[in-house]
Amino acid sequence: MDTSWWFLGSSGLAVSAGIVLLSFISEDAATLSSALLVLGGPIAWPLGFLSCFFGIWAGDVGLYSAARWFGKPLRASRWCQRALPDRAMVRCEEQFQRSGIVALLVSRFVPGTRLPTYLAAGFFAMPLTRFAWVTAVGALVWIGAIFALTRLFGAQALSLFASAESKAAPVILTALGVVVAVWALRLRLPHAFQRLTRWEFWPAWLFYLPIAACYLWFGLRHRSWSLPTAANPAIPTGGMVGESKIDILNALRARSSEFVADAYAINGDTATDRLLALHRIRREHDIPLPFILKPDLGQRGNGVKLIRAMPEALNYFQKVRAPVIVQRYAPGPHEAGIFYYRFPGAEHGRLFSITEKIFPTVTGDGIRTLAELITDDPRAAIIAPTYLQRFAGRHDEVLARGHKLKLVESGNHAQGCIFRDGNRLGTPALLSTIDAISRRLPGFFIGRYDVRYESEHDLMAGRNFQIVELNGAASEATHVYDPGNTLPSAYGTLFQQWRLVFAIGAANRARGHRPSSLLTLWREWRKYARAAASYPAAD
Repeated sequence: MDTSWWFLGSSGLAVSAGIVLLSFISEDAATLSSALLVLGGPIAWPLGFLSCFFGIWAGDVGLYSAARWFGKPLRASRWCQRALPDRAMVRCEEQFQRSGIVALLVSRFVPGTRLPTYLAAGFFAMPLTRFAWVTAVGALVWIGAIFALTRLFGAQALSLFASAESKAAPVILTALGVVVAVWALRLRLPHAFQRLTRWEFWPAWLFYLPIAACYLWFGLRHRSWSLPTAANPAIPTGGMVGESKIDILNALRARSSEFVADAYAINGDTATDRLLALHRIRREHDIPLPFILKPDLGQRGNGVKLIRAMPEALNYFQKVRAPVIVQRYAPGPHEAGIFYYRFPGAEHGRLFSITEKIFPTVTGDGIRTLAELITDDPRAAIIAPTYLQRFAGRHDEVLARGHKLKLVESGNHAQGCIFRDGNRLGTPALLSTIDAISRRLPGFFIGRYDVRYESEHDLMAGRNFQIVELNGAASEATHVYDPGNTLPSAYGTLFQQWRLVFAIGAANRARGHRPSSLLTLWREWRKYARAAASYPAAD
């Protein structure tokens, strides 16, 4: 049988060995050299193809084996334990098990990615048999493609390939570095990464930078940066900062008592004096436990506490030195933020936004502690510090199986409440009721009602809800924090909101209402900041 097609004596074996050795140095160079040698005639294509395949495949398995062998002691090292704790290591292994085959196949065709991918396969203990057949398939396809290109373009294929690789490699390696960095960040700091990628959890200073720029622009257009303080002449500073919650609630209750959760100021110089005043108010107005204590000057739900036992009230008074109000607890169980506006002189107003407020819970399993339930919950873990501070004395408590614990009582996003777009609740009946309440409140034109209600049917019918708070010009259309909302859409809504605030302020200024000065705003802010320093963690 003629075997000359297979090899050409000792020279063929030497060339074959050279191809194998070259593949250990550069797989691409070995493949192209093999293809050119076959095309030029020194060796037959089966010998060149198999020599190239064997060299590449042996090198791939060698890299995998080295990573698998040295990976064991490396994973046990103190340095690796700090960089990749056990839970992060498990997540890496799970991720590689799910996407390892695709990663190996793709890396065969993407310059610069083979070495790290093959080493990762060994380090994260991908099964040898799976690695071997996947890399074998990838090598066969790759070598076949190079041989075919060389057949079509001849020696020019080498220069074409080298040119394409030199141009693509920097871009691919940069992109790979970014992907690896992001992936590592997700594994090492999963909750911090989620806070970074989910804008609803961005720190306020970062999220509000475009809003601040928008505010400055509107101030320039209207020739006053304090113009929003004239938006609601009946409320000090228009509700920008420093307004008294009890004054607003009293004004509402005097005109629409059936829709307002009654609240009363607690007077007294000492904690004991205020506790006695609280006993008197509860007796006179028949306010049962639980009830709400909150600062008269407050923002973003700071200092709001649900009091279930009187010793909790005494503890609250001992911490909070600022004026405090007691409010009848409106159980809801639902809460919504209804943003309303009306231009001065207009007969009726409009609903700008409605936010459904969802109070998150964790459910006990009789095994994990409260702290573990919070940190294991996909969403709660993102803002775990807020919840853990709220339940500082209960971290090690194990909830009974099936027991649900409400993580927040205050309907405020900053306190951990979940916000959903509730504009579907905006019916003509609800608008009619809110409009009537607002028009009975002289000097109020724009702001957000926080209401509690028992059923959606009642709210949409404009009945059987309780106003727990009314916020003025600085309040927000909070439906923008719906996780399904986009960042551009959120900014668009808030820009439109501030356009309305400035426009209403300008209309009131034209009617003779003078805006507060910037100095007044600064003083009110400092007053609030000093008071808030003593506020406890909100419920």
